[in-house]
Amino acid sequence: MSATQAALTQLLPLAGDTFDKNKVTPGLLGFVVFAALAVGVWALMKSMNRHMGRVNFEEAPDPAAPAAPAADGTRAP
Repeated sequence: MSATQAALTQLLPLAGDTFDKNKVTPGLLGFVVFAALAVGVWALMKSMNRHMGRVNFEEAPDPAAPAAPAADGTRAP
């Protein structure tokens, strides 16, 4: 039996006496993980908004479409 197993077998009965299954909460670790995920999502959204602002949404004219008439009423060749 390793030292870890020996320590666990001695400490588990003690934890079982003080552990109330009706009052389990995520605790500090759960809050830290949730906060880290929230900050990560916020940073990703901010980065996405910055990148979307740089995108040029103007479409190039379709080369197969007929040419638009010029300002003087003549068609371009």
